[in-house]
Amino acid sequence: MKSSPSTVPATPSATRRYARLARLAYRHGRSDLLKGLELDEFSLDEEPLADGTDDARAEAFARDLEAMGPTYVKLGQLLSTRFDLLPPAWTQALARLQDDVTPFAFEQVREIVEGELGGRLEDLYGSFDPEPLAAASLGQVHAATLRNGRDVVVKVQRPEAREVIRGDMETLTSLAHLADKRTELGRRYGFEKLVTEFRKTLAGELDYRREARNLVRFGELTSGYDLLLVPQPVPTHSSRRVLTMDRVEGRKVTDLGRLAQVERDTTPVVEQLFACYLELMLSEGVLHADPHPGNLLLTDDDRLALLDLGMVSTVPPKLQEKVVRLLLAITDGDGEEAATVLAEMGHQLSDYDAGAFRNEVSHLVSEAVNAGPELQAGSVLVELSRVSGAHGLRPPAEMSMIGKALLNLDASTLRLDPDFSPAAALRDNVSSILASGMKVTPGGLMASAIEAKEFTKLLPKRANRIMDNLADGEFMVRVDAIDEERLHTVLQRVANRLTLGLVISAMLVGAALMMRVDEGPRIFGVPGVALTFFTLAVLSGVALTVWIVTTDRKVAARPRSRPGDRG
Repeated sequence: MKSSPSTVPATPSATRRYARLARLAYRHGRSDLLKGLELDEFSLDEEPLADGTDDARAEAFARDLEAMGPTYVKLGQLLSTRFDLLPPAWTQALARLQDDVTPFAFEQVREIVEGELGGRLEDLYGSFDPEPLAAASLGQVHAATLRNGRDVVVKVQRPEAREVIRGDMETLTSLAHLADKRTELGRRYGFEKLVTEFRKTLAGELDYRREARNLVRFGELTSGYDLLLVPQPVPTHSSRRVLTMDRVEGRKVTDLGRLAQVERDTTPVVEQLFACYLELMLSEGVLHADPHPGNLLLTDDDRLALLDLGMVSTVPPKLQEKVVRLLLAITDGDGEEAATVLAEMGHQLSDYDAGAFRNEVSHLVSEAVNAGPELQAGSVLVELSRVSGAHGLRPPAEMSMIGKALLNLDASTLRLDPDFSPAAALRDNVSSILASGMKVTPGGLMASAIEAKEFTKLLPKRANRIMDNLADGEFMVRVDAIDEERLHTVLQRVANRLTLGLVISAMLVGAALMMRVDEGPRIFGVPGVALTFFTLAVLSGVALTVWIVTTDRKVAARPRSRPGDRG
């Protein structure tokens, strides 16, 4: 049964999951979060991590996530893109997370493939290597050939992957909900939204049909680049848990040494790779979220194969336009414009400091431009995301993903060609970036036409109404500035309170003066007139206090009306 987000399930397996997370948070210095979630009893048998350098603590955190299983490895990889949340040492350590694990048995591979594809393994494939080429937390890859001799690789999902991730996600969702509700840290950073985004990403990676669609789409989008290659899937041999695609022979970019870089002319392929990714992100709105050097394969004919397209994100059109403006501002050294665009893109928190943010962004952009040919757009965007978080501005998740993608792209291009200048390439492609920012789609044209039609249709009627009001002397201009009626009421109330206060003060002074009068009746040994005035002053003061408190509460509870709402 699925647990409620607001309660903590008490089943043994769920308890172990909560205990692991509690120990992780306590070990890495987040006992304040545990107190807010009321889970710190899980951490009593765990010692906090000894103080050390930030790098050492970040590496220890990454190792702990690796030990907790596939869900947390993927969570760490997602957190490595949140430069607004974590310091540089932590994002770098999490970006290096690997999920190499022990392969599962070939008998299970056979069972999954045959169950998913509906046939015997020997009938489906001409050959199938029982030894995997690679094994990861979600699946493993085997070399094979089809019956027609086509060389392929087969990606098979682990049998327990879905169940493990489902349980982990229920735990993370419950804790994120509680954290946002009960802790200041959660209210500031919005853990539940982060977990929801993470859940969607994991669900996409668990459905290999989505990766197959990504391969087809990227193949179409890169068709104009003859030096780029995307392996295509085999639809008849692919399903939700099995993906069969072309086998590409070559060497990973991470395996290329200095000698290989000297012997091979990689400049043309690097230029195409950089231009292609700019077009995909800023024109097509498609983002390969993980283009690190390990996912790029250089073939023997000097083409570059793009691998592992399970993590593909979309960039909304409005965000595309803002990223174009931001990149242009960076290349022009316009820090003011860069700060303005970032403020438009992000969500401003309560402690957002616009002036300090603008100053630091201007300084950062100036330093980036002074770097000259060494300027890397990915590094600048990453630092801008970090500065945004430090000044109370939460950038959109896509912004961090773009920064991470460009950062990985910079690393890949420099591995292929150490003399490549990302800054020069960015300037060379500025015309295409401008074109992508100003492009108009058929849908956009249709929407604009409909709006123009509505405006034209209603314009005569609205113009006639304005002219009639002018002729009848009923034309009014309402300015949403000071609420005069409310201001008058407040001033009148203040004057009344001051007057009553003065009257009460006068009564107290008069009572004090009459204390010296010996003639007349006395009450409790005090002149009666003086005691009377003193009593009236006290009662009036109490009444005035009650009136002030009561009316102030009513005013605070009453919604403020705008000038435009009256009349």
